[in-house]
Amino acid sequence: MAESLLEEGCRVAICSRDVDRIEAAASSLSHLGEVIPFACDVTDEEQIASTVEAAAGHFDGRINVLVTNAGGPPSGFIADFSADDWRRGIELNLMSTINLCRHSLPFVRAAAGDPDRHARILMITSISAKQPIPNLYISNTARAGVQGFCKSLAEELGPESITVNTVLPGYTETDRLVDLAVATSKRTGESIEDIYAEWSEMTAVKRLGQPAEFASAVVYLASRQAAYITGIAFPVDGGRVKSLM
Repeated sequence: MAESLLEEGCRVAICSRDVDRIEAAASSLSHLGEVIPFACDVTDEEQIASTVEAAAGHFDGRINVLVTNAGGPPSGFIADFSADDWRRGIELNLMSTINLCRHSLPFVRAAAGDPDRHARILMITSISAKQPIPNLYISNTARAGVQGFCKSLAEELGPESITVNTVLPGYTETDRLVDLAVATSKRTGESIEDIYAEWSEMTAVKRLGQPAEFASAVVYLASRQAAYITGIAFPVDGGRVKSLM
């Protein structure tokens, strides 16, 4: 997503809990444009507040596009998780989104007040928000909460020309997918190759997605052309979700 936004001419701030990883990521992207790395644990509200303020300071007090995104919690079933596991998952995937929006909103509103009124909030969730995945209890629950938050925020901010949408990745070839495949393999005894083949078969296009394909959808929803799209849950899943709505 950062690479695609940079290619479109955006100035980009990115964050991670790991200083070395985020600085390496920024260095690998720097040939494309201005990219600013921050070390930030998005489960810590104080770190969110200071990071957002610092990023907005680099961008003249405005944030035109906010993308909230955090890794998924562990896979498993109801008996596999303690109450603390649930709390950590909710903090990671729901509260991080809420707090990033809360602390970014003054700067997003500043962008909306500019003559071009270009202000977007995009929340990365999962197809599990539309079609729960059996062994992703915590993710299913937290992502559904993000959908409710998105819809509420879109309604409130619409009159200010701020659009709010969620983007739902399906089975996309990332490190997260590798982790899920390994966990599934340990639980079922299936090979990684067979698991990937099963996931591919679930889609209409019969293959896994690529990160750049997901990024393209994010770039579109972040663009001026998407100014009349708000409050939607946009799956980028190759036809994995089978529901009509």
